[in-house]
Amino acid sequence: MNFVFRVDASVQIGSGHLMRCLTLADALCRKGARVSFVCHELPGNFCDFVENKGCQVHRLPYTEQHVNDAYRDLTHVERLRVDWQSDAEQTQAVLKKDEEDIDWLIVDHYSLDHRWETYLRPLVKKIMVIDDLADRSHDCDLLLDQNLYQNIETRYEGLVPKDCRKLLGPQYALLRPQFRAARKNLRKRNGSVKRILIFFGGSDPANETTKALEAIRLLNRWDIAVDAVVGGANPHVEQVKRLCSVMPNVNFYCQVDNMAQLMADADLAIGAGGSATWERCILGLPSITLVVAPNQLEATASVAGAGATWNLGWSSGVSPERLMEAVKKAIDNPEALKEMGERAMRLMESVSIEGEVAVVQALREGNHATA
Repeated sequence: MNFVFRVDASVQIGSGHLMRCLTLADALCRKGARVSFVCHELPGNFCDFVENKGCQVHRLPYTEQHVNDAYRDLTHVERLRVDWQSDAEQTQAVLKKDEEDIDWLIVDHYSLDHRWETYLRPLVKKIMVIDDLADRSHDCDLLLDQNLYQNIETRYEGLVPKDCRKLLGPQYALLRPQFRAARKNLRKRNGSVKRILIFFGGSDPANETTKALEAIRLLNRWDIAVDAVVGGANPHVEQVKRLCSVMPNVNFYCQVDNMAQLMADADLAIGAGGSATWERCILGLPSITLVVAPNQLEATASVAGAGATWNLGWSSGVSPERLMEAVKKAIDNPEALKEMGERAMRLMESVSIEGEVAVVQALREGNHATA
């Protein structure tokens, strides 16, 4: 089977969309599938990273093209840097060169909707959409939303075709195998904090990592070890690295392959919402979450409502002093922290099989339905 992913990573977008697509691509490759990616060469694009993982990447040129007012009705269009039709035409040119029939086009992009999908449908057998906003219509055969919402079952009513199959909830979370392996060998936490993990995703354009480090400095608890992790697209890497070097008991990491182990070793995490939420939850890691993008608002509130994280809200409204107070509160309340970790674990108890395996099965079943 032949699968093509349309997804972007950048300093603005981050790397979460790309990483979850890579997790699914890896699962497909293990089943003998052919996989390729179509990505814009945006600043911080991770194209080399994908190629180093053994996947073919078709690079769409990056331009600062002005988006016509006619296309401004599409939410998040600024992430694309071009209008949807130009993107569709560029993607169409790539797909037409493929010598094999394309079984599935998988799109994970907030700036694309049913118009883009309908434009490309004649070139592919099936279309899958990965989304978590439910703020626009899709022309797709399979939809995945791995987040937790109060209205999860009705969230996409009227936004996808009636015969579209929907995979909804964290039981379908696309997590790298290392996280599920780490869960099986997880130590039992007692609520005491001896190690803190700081991670704000692959890009962190607002430099929340430095804010968290400033909060640690204000805390003045150098008996507690700190692991500060940044992604390869982080524009503040050198600043964070320098700050870590002058702080006692603080370790600096960039673009790591052992995030599951770092999370398993930690007693408390400070980070953003998004995909990392489910990585923390599956390992029962208590966390303090800052919302750094609009798409994180609802899911972060739902996870906090389940008692699985402390949600401080929009990062722009959180000072180092306020974050320090939250960390101090966590350290001073081990029973509450222990309960938070247990609630996070329970959120993921419904993951009876690997989320990516369930998605692969749905893709295979969908393909057979058209054979």
